[in-house]
Amino acid sequence: MPSTPPEDNLRPDPTWEIPAHIAIIMDGNGRWARERRLPRLAGHRAGTENLRRVIRACVEFGVHYLTVYAFSTENWARPKEEVDGLMEIMEEFIDKELDELDAEGVQIRHVGKLEGVRPQLQIKIREAIERTRHNQRLVLNVAFNYGGRDEIVQAVRRIVEDGIPAEAITEETIASRLYTAGLPDPDLVIRTSGEVRISNFLLWQSAYAEWYFTPVFWPDFGRQHLLEAIADYNRRERRFGRVLDPDE
Repeated sequence: MPSTPPEDNLRPDPTWEIPAHIAIIMDGNGRWARERRLPRLAGHRAGTENLRRVIRACVEFGVHYLTVYAFSTENWARPKEEVDGLMEIMEEFIDKELDELDAEGVQIRHVGKLEGVRPQLQIKIREAIERTRHNQRLVLNVAFNYGGRDEIVQAVRRIVEDGIPAEAITEETIASRLYTAGLPDPDLVIRTSGEVRISNFLLWQSAYAEWYFTPVFWPDFGRQHLLEAIADYNRRERRFGRVLDPDE
């Protein structure tokens, strides 16, 4: 029987608080490929393969919600060949991974718009959502054709359509009309590749999230790196704008 890879033996410290909701900007696929003299799509495929490993780790660690930034509204401006390739990779991911994700109790949700996405992929996304809708072990939010500003615009339009007067609008009014309505805000947002910016991701929801930036490219971001992010999270003191000890 083959031995268990050493990284698979890594576990969080039992004293740690595990973030209930982790969000990840999966960045660096193209640079990962360039360093290896490979086409950019090879990097995206490697990143998609890595996503399965990170999902498995989150399930094992006890994370309840995982949101990943898979394709932004701005990504449509990339070369057509790359965009078409990304759509194909998304379809392949659903075809290849849906059975196992469903068996492991992962509930798949789509965060973003389906307008503009090719019909066959829309069908597969909807089927994945419907098939896993009752799973409770981990909620996987896939931000696909998603932009934070666009999300807020869409929420405002729904408020106007619902005829809600200005004086009645609260934070809850807006939050209930976001794509993530009903879900807790992320506790920890991770961005790989060394870039230090938000990139239009969960602008409303991440207002009080802890951010963790790592130079590791997404295809190389493994279980050990996820543990390092969670360890760093446990060294933070979350204040949410409050002063926890007035004498400090």
